Amino acid sequence: MIELTRLNGNPMVLNSDLIKTAEASPDTMLTLINGEKLIVRELPSEVVERVLAYRALLLATVARRLAANDDMQRLASLASIEVSGQPIPFEQNIDRDSDR
Repeated sequence: MIELTRLNGNPMVLNSDLIKTAEASPDTMLTLINGEKLIVRELPSEVVERVLAYRALLLATVARRLAANDDMQRLASLASIEVSGQPIPFEQNIDRDSDR
């Protein structure tokens, strides 16, 4: 979620995954994936920066949680094992691990 400002000065929080386009005309108009249009005070470049910062925060949070949980790292690595150039389906990875 990113915080933006409506033209009337009221702050709003928007799920950034819903943004389809951001265009300056001259105010910034956001078109959401459902067709709804929002006009905000921030420039399109500021909207993009906030979306990128939010996604970076999400990725950093996931990375920290994975680092704290070795089992999750192990499961993720097992899901990407390849044998003879052919990926092993995820379910087989779990079955092989439980046999140990």
